[in-house]
Amino acid sequence: MALAVVIFLLVIGSVIFHFASPWWFTDIAADWGSIDFTINITFWVTGFVFIACNLFLAYCVYKFRQKDGHKAVYEPENHKLEIWLSAITTVGVVAMLAPGLFVWASIVTPPDDATEFEAMGQQWQWAFRYPGADGIMGYADTQLVTETNPFGVNVDDPNGQDDIIVVGPEMHLPLDKPVKALLRSNDVLHNFTVPQFRVKMDLVPGMISYIWFEPNKAGRYDIMCEELCGIGHFVMRGAVIVETQAEYDVWLDAQPTFAETQSVAAANPAAGQAQYAVCAACHGAQGEGNQALNGPKLAGQQAWYIERQLKYFKEGVRGGEGDINGQTMAPMANMLADETAIRNMAAYIASMPDTPATPTITGADVANGASIYSRNCAACHLDNADGTWYTDAPKLAGMSDWYFVTQISNFRAGIRGLHPKDDYGEQMVGMATAMSGLEEIEDVAAYINTLR
Repeated sequence: MALAVVIFLLVIGSVIFHFASPWWFTDIAADWGSIDFTINITFWVTGFVFIACNLFLAYCVYKFRQKDGHKAVYEPENHKLEIWLSAITTVGVVAMLAPGLFVWASIVTPPDDATEFEAMGQQWQWAFRYPGADGIMGYADTQLVTETNPFGVNVDDPNGQDDIIVVGPEMHLPLDKPVKALLRSNDVLHNFTVPQFRVKMDLVPGMISYIWFEPNKAGRYDIMCEELCGIGHFVMRGAVIVETQAEYDVWLDAQPTFAETQSVAAANPAAGQAQYAVCAACHGAQGEGNQALNGPKLAGQQAWYIERQLKYFKEGVRGGEGDINGQTMAPMANMLADETAIRNMAAYIASMPDTPATPTITGADVANGASIYSRNCAACHLDNADGTWYTDAPKLAGMSDWYFVTQISNFRAGIRGLHPKDDYGEQMVGMATAMSGLEEIEDVAAYINTLR
């Protein structure tokens, strides 16, 4: 009797939770209402079966419970019942599968007037490519990927010269226009998902998959990877801005073409040396750093990372509220007039002799730091902490350990990494929580000091 009551209450509770639950679909922002319809059919069919089977089970537990003088009857076969169950099951399965087959046929058949764009995923970032004036995207391959050509576009393909390159997690699309997304992975399985668009598709290394949709509601929507792709899977986020055609055209015109990204003038370290004089007061004549003036070691750091941080200070992405030391860098960075000056400065710093910084942390648990680093940091910063442009991870080995402690603490406190334009800093905010506090941060710093 008690078991029958429990089963009955579980059914009632499940139904109430389904309708009272706050976890429902996001508002749809594309033309795939048929997907919602198909999923709702599945809910109704499986919900009916769940309720019917469990209520029948509760009834049987109650009706045929043990009674004195009552003997159970064994009936191994009942052809009539089997026919009914088979027929009802067939109807239920067809009701669930048939709509999905029609919807799938629509998903794999994009309209002829759909505009193509390419979304490329890699651990743990998004990048995008649009066709240029010729309407044709050039050939690209992962084997052609380099630091200066992250999309791997064939430099000899004339169709690729005017391709629009967006190396960043934010893309734009025009309102009420069908688009076909070509999906490519640089490394492992990823997945392109915008919940409001309903459709999703895996990015498979070595092939190009695709989906299509028609955004019909302006706004900003999150792009997520819904395929477990490594330790940084949870921070692999992007955004798509759906806007009017006029707004989209303005944005697209402001993006660089592939040819423009390949024709950037080489940096001039000599010019950067002249500009560096004002930096030497805090960072040292040879970029060795000065803890007393809160100037970290710069020598040995990659040029691309120095460039990014200088731009962040100029644009206010770094040096915000609470970042006292960072605030002193903003006016210094603003002394660099343009991107050419920034590149020259970064090139000069990269040319400095790399002498490892003197360790300042003592008494830390190096073994614990090694364990934390290998589980959480090495995937981006590499086992030897040399960093790599591929994951946008700067060098850590041989750099100022006190500065590492300060910045990880800032990430944990939300002082750094929460600016809307600090895409990679936002990832570090989540990763920094792998260290529970100052003691473990110093453990990791002490371990990095051994990688010299």
